[in-house]
Parts: sequence; C-alpha cells; structure tokens
Amino acid sequence: MLTGKQKRFLRRMGHDLKPVVLIGKSEVSESVLQETDSALEHHELIKVKLLDSSLTDRREAAEQMASSLNAEIAQILGRTFLLYRKAEQPKIALP
Repeated sequence: MLTGKQKRFLRRMGHDLKPVVLIGKSEVSESVLQETDSALEHHELIKVKLLDSSLTDRREAAEQMASSLNAEIAQILGRTFLLYRKAEQPKIALP
C-alpha cells in the first residue's frame, strides 16, 4: 500500500509520461493485461489511457488492472491513470 507521500512522489514523476497502454473497445482483455504487465516490468510506473470508445468506467478499469497485476494505483485523473509496481531491481526510490 502506498502512502500519501509516495503517491505524490509518483504523481510528480508521472506527470510528463506519455500513455504506454491504451484501452479501447476491447476493454480490459487478457492481451491488454499482458501488455501492461510487461510495461510494468520494464518501467515500474506507467500511464494508462482509456479511449473514448471504451465503455468501462475509469475507476473500475484501474482497480481491475491493479488487482490483476499486483500493482498500485498512484493516480486517476480524467481518462488516464498511473499504475506502479515495484520491480525486482527497483529504478524508482520511493520516499
């Protein structure tokens, strides 16, 4: 579980990130989860964007992905959200 200070730190880091995963009509499918999993392994902190064609609620999508991938939600803002998962060899040093 992330503390408030850690979430603020991750939000600051994620501000300039471009979305790595886009969720469209296919919603949160197995292939989207696999893509997100590999992105989290490589980056630790990623931005996910829900396209206009997606009918899924942003909070539902974020919670579903976080629970499926053992990740934490750092922020939900508009149709984008930040996911964080600590790597085996962390690149991000949380406060």
